[in-house]
Amino acid sequence: MTGAPEPPPDNDAVPAAPPEPTPAEDAAAARARAALGEVRDMIAAAVVGHAGAVSGLLTALLVRGHVLLEGVPGTAKTLMVKSVSRALHLDSARVQFTPDLMPSDVTGQLVYDQRTASFTFRQGPVFTNLLLADEVNRTPAKTQAALLQAMEERHVTVEGADRALPTPFMVIATQNPIEQEGTYPLPEAQVDRFLFKLTLGYPDEDAEVAIVDRHDRGLDPHDLAAAGVEPVADADDLAAARAALTRLRVDPAVQHYVVQLCRATRDAPSVELGVSPRGATMLLHAAKAWAWLSGRDFVTPDEVKAVARPTLRHRLLLRPEAELEGATADGVLDGLLAAVPTPR
Repeated sequence: MTGAPEPPPDNDAVPAAPPEPTPAEDAAAARARAALGEVRDMIAAAVVGHAGAVSGLLTALLVRGHVLLEGVPGTAKTLMVKSVSRALHLDSARVQFTPDLMPSDVTGQLVYDQRTASFTFRQGPVFTNLLLADEVNRTPAKTQAALLQAMEERHVTVEGADRALPTPFMVIATQNPIEQEGTYPLPEAQVDRFLFKLTLGYPDEDAEVAIVDRHDRGLDPHDLAAAGVEPVADADDLAAARAALTRLRVDPAVQHYVVQLCRATRDAPSVELGVSPRGATMLLHAAKAWAWLSGRDFVTPDEVKAVARPTLRHRLLLRPEAELEGATADGVLDGLLAAVPTPR
């Protein structure tokens, strides 16, 4: 080894402020924000009653996060993912997770070609932009581990070779909160890799009437073009939006608020394991993206509160006795949001 060693990091150093955006960067960011607004409008042509979940998916895309969708069958989870993929002009793939699913069924495998007398790599469905992992808790830990590597490292290892995944890449996993037979609990390490846990309940009566009416008028959920969902944004718009987020800085008071919320979960009487520092950073990034999508270039405590429950609910491990008494992660978070002082 030659050359002088790198100096140790200065933990007290203040990061340099990002350079001011050029007019071209400002214009690209404005176009991206408008395009992503159109994406939400497009998806509404096919999906009724889940505007918050759609915004959550877009937020996760902006910050390179993954999403766990929890809801009973028939609440448009698959339709939502397909609509996001089409409106953003991204590739998507769906994998039905089952107990006999092997890691190679997700990542791909080497296949022997008799014509060339050699092995070639056949890509699995993970090589896409949006991967819908349907009923992810129905597959055993070995296959879940293969998905965990893809989520964390953005590449997979097959026969000792690392293979990079496309950009952007996001896993949208679904699970049914009701059925427990034949399921495998997700490892805590994997659950923590999801930016959001979004819960999809039944629509209200008006929304359900609108759904029935659309189907009565001939809506085919498998034909999104006929439903009016067209590509209105692309990967370049996502890249411009992500670049704009790197230039968005958060007031120190709001940073402290994020930390105080997460630290408060560790001291809550009904919580056995609270939110880690990684959860705090994800909450900050989610709040930045939510603010930017809402048309602001700064973050207020309101954005932090808006994304706190989906960002933190799956990172809390409640005490068994508290669960027996009816405590829920959302209830704990509601109490903390009311108790932790909001910066002015």
